[in-house]
Amino acid sequence: MPRFDLFKGLRLIVVFFISTTGNAQDRYFDAPKAENDGWEIADVRSMDLDTTRLYHFFSQAKAGPNKLHSALLVKEGTLVIEEYFNGQQASEPHDMRSVSKSIRSLLLGIAIDKGYIDSIDDPISDYLGPLQARKNLDPRKKEITIRHLITMSTGWDCNDWDQSSKGQEDRVYKKSNWLQYTLDLPMINDPGTVSNYCSMGVILMSEIISQASGMSIDTFAQKYLFNPLGINNVQWGHTNDKPVIDSGKRLYMTSRDLAKIGLLVLQNGQWDGQQIVSREWIEASTSSKTKITNMNYGFLWWQIPFKHGDALYSSVVATGNGGQYIMIIPKLELVAVFTGNAYNSQEDKLPFAIVKDVFIPTFME
Repeated sequence: MPRFDLFKGLRLIVVFFISTTGNAQDRYFDAPKAENDGWEIADVRSMDLDTTRLYHFFSQAKAGPNKLHSALLVKEGTLVIEEYFNGQQASEPHDMRSVSKSIRSLLLGIAIDKGYIDSIDDPISDYLGPLQARKNLDPRKKEITIRHLITMSTGWDCNDWDQSSKGQEDRVYKKSNWLQYTLDLPMINDPGTVSNYCSMGVILMSEIISQASGMSIDTFAQKYLFNPLGINNVQWGHTNDKPVIDSGKRLYMTSRDLAKIGLLVLQNGQWDGQQIVSREWIEASTSSKTKITNMNYGFLWWQIPFKHGDALYSSVVATGNGGQYIMIIPKLELVAVFTGNAYNSQEDKLPFAIVKDVFIPTFME
């Protein structure tokens, strides 16, 4: 979760990278490789740009120490930067953590487009069959809709950022039945009034997609999202030692494939001339619907502004613990992707400073 009060310290790191003395042209980084995976590629060195900041940053980043695993940049649909660090390989799927939530938002949009789900304003009880609340019965629970799940405003005592919350994800992971336990959580707010970061609600939304479509979430995703994008090197898993239901598993993806997700959103749901998810859903899900810790939040996507000089660049962002990010800047037609292993560390915010102080100044119009 990005917190902008961390930017000041992180910017010092970036300033060090880009202000190091030396000839930038001696600090080459490799152009992306053609892999027959649907990507158009280009060498950023052949573009009419001042690449000094890029050269200095990446040469220093490769020297370390840092907890970056990858940094990719797509400009106007073309992959122009692709770098890996600290032993990470391009073909190795990476744990996406909560970036999986934003991808699940796309799956929900597809489920609506395909007619499996009528409306996000339907009560969740309409889609869960016999799976209903058994404890802490409260009439307000009948008012909980899919919209409340994806804006994290169900009213349940569910807050991942509050260790005392009964629905805090690490607590729930110890339970034998995550879905039933979540439905049985006590209500502390009216639905739709307060948004708290609640992973369990997203898992329940995934189960709704699964039950409505008659497919496991991984099968649904492969059929309707990954296959059309040419994404095949995908895994679903979890760090929990116990067996995890399909709807509760996280995505493991390569950085190049993650960048395809970002480009799909930038292109308003289109890929190779095909509408994978409706433009209406992309516009709705990536626009602000609520606030979590005073930051704008849509349907499982963040809206985060970047300022450079007097210019303000809006962005749509998927975030995951440890430094997993998709950052989409429509004004510049940029998609930035990062992975890392800075779990539960402030260092996982470094990509925000890289975008602000390296990528935007290099590519801004």
